[in-house]
Amino acid sequence: MARFIFVTGGVVSSLGKGLSSASLAYLLQSRGFKVRLRKLDPYLNVDPGTMSPFQHGEVFVTNDGAETDLDLGHYERFSGISAKKSDNITTGKIYSDVLRKERKGGYLGKTVQVIPHITDRIKDFIKNDTSKEDFVICEIGGIVGDIESLPFVEAIRQFSNDVGKKNALFIHLTLVPYLRASDEIKTKPTQHSVKELRSLGIQPDIIICRSERAIPLEHRKKISLFCNVDIKNVIQTVDVKTIYEAPISFNRENLDKQVLEYFKIKSLNKVNLNPWKKITKIVLHTKKSINIAIIGKYVDLKDAYKSLDEALTHGGIQNNLKINLIRIDSENLKVSEIKNKLKGVSGVLIPGGFGKRGTEGKIEAIKYAREKKVPFFGICFGMQMAIIEFARNKLNIKNATSSEFGSGGTPIIGLITEWNRDGKLIKGTDKDLGGTMRLGLYEAKLKDNSLIRKIYKTQSIEERHRHRYEVNISYKDQFEKNGLIFSGLSPDNKLPEIIELKNHPWFVAVQFHPEFRSRPLAPHPLFSSFIKAAKNHK
Repeated sequence: MARFIFVTGGVVSSLGKGLSSASLAYLLQSRGFKVRLRKLDPYLNVDPGTMSPFQHGEVFVTNDGAETDLDLGHYERFSGISAKKSDNITTGKIYSDVLRKERKGGYLGKTVQVIPHITDRIKDFIKNDTSKEDFVICEIGGIVGDIESLPFVEAIRQFSNDVGKKNALFIHLTLVPYLRASDEIKTKPTQHSVKELRSLGIQPDIIICRSERAIPLEHRKKISLFCNVDIKNVIQTVDVKTIYEAPISFNRENLDKQVLEYFKIKSLNKVNLNPWKKITKIVLHTKKSINIAIIGKYVDLKDAYKSLDEALTHGGIQNNLKINLIRIDSENLKVSEIKNKLKGVSGVLIPGGFGKRGTEGKIEAIKYAREKKVPFFGICFGMQMAIIEFARNKLNIKNATSSEFGSGGTPIIGLITEWNRDGKLIKGTDKDLGGTMRLGLYEAKLKDNSLIRKIYKTQSIEERHRHRYEVNISYKDQFEKNGLIFSGLSPDNKLPEIIELKNHPWFVAVQFHPEFRSRPLAPHPLFSSFIKAAKNHK
C-alpha cells in the first residue's frame, strides 16, 4: 500500500510548496522508492487552460493532454516522472463531477453536501491509481485559513483516519520572517499558522520553515515546543541562490531521512546528489554567458514562461554557459527600435501565445533574425508568426495573416479544421475555449537530411502540443521553393509541425512545446542545439 504525504502551506503563498514536494520526490526516488506527485488547486476554474497568465502564470501540459498548474512542471523536472491528467484537480472540477453525478441521479435523491460528497470526491482523487507507488505526495494549493482550501483540508484529515496515521504524514510549510530593522527572526507567524491547522483537526508531523537566513537552534526549539513537533522534524529551508540547490539543501536538513523514519522504512539506496551538485556548480560559477532575447506579451510576469526559462537554463547547463534572458515586450516593440533592442543578443526566441496583440513586433523581430543571421527559435505561436513573416516578405503575400486575428487578409494560419478537405471548406469552432485544443503528446515525422533530424537523431518524435491554430499545408510547396523547409509533419502529412530555414546558422520553429519535456538532468535537444548555435554566433 502507498504511503501518503500531504504538503500544506501557511502564512503567505508562493513559499515553495511545489519545489519542496518535487525535491522530496527526487530524494525518495534516489533512495529507491517509486513516487507520485499530485496537486489539489482550490480555485473554481475547471482547469487553468482559460486563465490569464497574469492570474495564474504558465499553463503546464502533460503527455496525456491535461492543462495543469505550473507546479506539475516542477514535479516533472525534479523527479523525472511524467505527470498525468489524474495528478491535478481543482475545486471547479470536483464540483462539476459531483453535480454531474447528482443530475444523473447518482446520489439516489439524497441532499448533496460538502461533507461527505465533495470530500469523498477529493479522497477518491487522492487514492486513484496509486497501487504501484511507495509514496504519493499531495500538495494542497493556497494556504491554511483560506476559505477555498477548507474542503481539501477536511478531506485529507478524513483520509488520514481512513488509511491510518502510519500511512499518512502531514508536512506544513511556513514563513519564518527576518526583520532587518530589529535584526530578529520571528516564529510567531509559524505558531499561528500551525494553530490554525490544528483547529481544523490536523497536527503537522514535519514543519518546513522558509527563511532568508539560518534559523538559530533556540528559535527552532521554540517552534518545536509551541507547535508540538519533534525538534528533528523542524526543517529549515534557507533561500538558495538557485532552485537546483533545493534537493541538496533538503537532504542536508534530513527531510527525506525524517520522512522514512516516520514511516519506519529503511532506505533502499544512498541518495545520489552528484548530478545536482554538478549543475549547481555550472549555474553558479560559470563565467561565460550569452544574451537570449525572449519577445512576448507576458515577459514582465516571471511565471508566464516558467518552463521556457528553465529549458533555456538547461540548454545553458549543457553548453557550460550562463543564460542572460533579455525580456522584450512585443506590444511596445517598434520597428525603429529593433536593431537597438537586439544589439548584443546571440539568439531570439518567440514563445507561445495567442491573440493579435503584440504580433507585429514579433514579426519584425523574426525578420531581423532571419536577415541578420541571428539564431532564431519559434515555439507554437512563434512558428505561426515566422510563417506569416516569411509569407509577407519572401512570398510577397503582403496581407498574410491568421484567421485567429479576424476576417480580412490572406489567412495562412487557421483553425485545425478550417482547411479544404475533399473539396469542401470545413469550419472549426472557437466558441468553447475549454478543452477544445490539440493537447498533449503527438507524433511527428522528421525530414531526411534536415537540421531537425540531426538534432533529434531519430526519424520520428513525440512532443506536447497546446494550440487551436495550424499552418495551412497547401502553402508548403511555395514556402519550400523559397527556402523555408517543412522538416517535420504529422504522420498523415497534413499538419506542419516543424519548419527550418536554408542558408541560416540556426532558424527553427516548432508547433509544439518542447520546453515541457526539458529537465535539468536531461536538457531538451532543441534547447541544447539552440544555445550552442547562439554560443557560436558572432
